[in-house]
Amino acid sequence: MSRVIFTCGDINGIGPEIAIKLFSKLFASKSKRALAFICPLNVFEYYYKLLKVDFKYHFYNNELRNGLSLNLIPLDNSKLIIGKATKDSGKAAYQSIVKSIELVKEGLADVLVTAPISKTAFNIAGIKFPGHTELLAESEKQKKFLMMFLSKKVNAALLTIHNPLKDISSLLSKEKIIDALDIIQKTATRDLGIQNPRIAVLGLNPHAGENGNIGSEEKEIITPVIKLSGKRMNISGPFVPDAFWGAKFYKQFDFVLGMYHDQVLIPFKLMNFERGVNYTAGLKIIRTSPDHGTAFDIAGKGIANETSIQEAYRIALKIHSNRKRTIEEEKAY
Repeated sequence: MSRVIFTCGDINGIGPEIAIKLFSKLFASKSKRALAFICPLNVFEYYYKLLKVDFKYHFYNNELRNGLSLNLIPLDNSKLIIGKATKDSGKAAYQSIVKSIELVKEGLADVLVTAPISKTAFNIAGIKFPGHTELLAESEKQKKFLMMFLSKKVNAALLTIHNPLKDISSLLSKEKIIDALDIIQKTATRDLGIQNPRIAVLGLNPHAGENGNIGSEEKEIITPVIKLSGKRMNISGPFVPDAFWGAKFYKQFDFVLGMYHDQVLIPFKLMNFERGVNYTAGLKIIRTSPDHGTAFDIAGKGIANETSIQEAYRIALKIHSNRKRTIEEEKAY
């Protein structure tokens, strides 16, 4: 049975609230899975009382115990200034992530579900990572990885992540796209159980370059890769991005590879704002996260929706189960 660690995210946002709401729901359903939560003790106690939950918890002691009790891994108390990114909130979020990675690497946990962090708080705290994805990749010294977004409606991946638009063209390369397609193929088959996945690749420019009249990236980089990789994968494109989403062509594919952040995230969040899941693909660590931010504007009000972190939990378990099955099948073969 999978052992799951949850991080607190930014303590001044909705991360602790949605995690605790999910724990309450899971324990009410008599779940006996080993669940752990890394959070400053005062923050946990604040939300435990605010939300009026009554599930049992105990302090972690070098083993994630199964049963109807949360394994609480307390960090030092941290100053709460609800609704604002602060040095303390950035530091606590970072410490929570680092501790969770440590436990997974030591074999004490199987999967990681992270609550939303604030890049502003990270910056204030002097933490030089733009997000979870880059931090997790650095922890494995892995340079080939992808930020993915998973849902029942559409699965998508980003070629570039948190980069200014002015830099996107210079970041494109044939090698980068080939690596991304390889990760998508492996993730789809090994982690999600999708055999021979149908992959759509979006163009970079308006009208996908219109035969080189509105940019040359499609003709010079994207199309040649699709032709080459298409010999061993089921790939189509490059598609005109707005028409692809508007005509709902995504329904014909198992995965979509977009060239930059908003090209994928705007349509994805329109379809899945409370159910989308962020997944870091290409790593040994299985990490999922709700596909929304810290929501500072509603933090501390007890009204945050936990559906997305519940989906992140569900998909993390699915990926772990699929990986275990794949390993067992390979050994049998």
